[in-house]
Amino acid sequence: MHEYTSTARVWGLTCPGFPEEVSRARRWTRDILRGSPLAEDAELIVSELSANAILHTASGLTSGSFHLALAVSPQVIALSVTDAGGTGTAPKIAPQDQEAEHGRGLGMVSAIAHRVVVHDSDGGHTVTAELFTAVLPGGHPC
Repeated sequence: MHEYTSTARVWGLTCPGFPEEVSRARRWTRDILRGSPLAEDAELIVSELSANAILHTASGLTSGSFHLALAVSPQVIALSVTDAGGTGTAPKIAPQDQEAEHGRGLGMVSAIAHRVVVHDSDGGHTVTAELFTAVLPGGHPC
């Protein structure tokens, strides 16, 4: 194999910041990962990250949007959602009170995914969740 050849496949989708676009993002993910044992987990993760982008950032404003990226390799499925920013704080995984009505989404994503990474930039935030296709030493199966 040539050193610049990759077996990873990457897809991207930009959605307007409307609530009904969350179901489109789920369907898109499900269609790409059809037949994968991780498809349902990936669909749930994309749903949560897309909803967060719409509800908590400028992505949900009239002219807002969010971008999804899905990368699949023999080792990992990586799901990224990039929002339009516009908030003073970045998404973070934090323990929530039992009675809290909000703030559990990223905790749920981190419980499902093998790794969750948040990147900040001037234009927004990107949350990437990785699902390992094979259990690595010290990892947990999906």
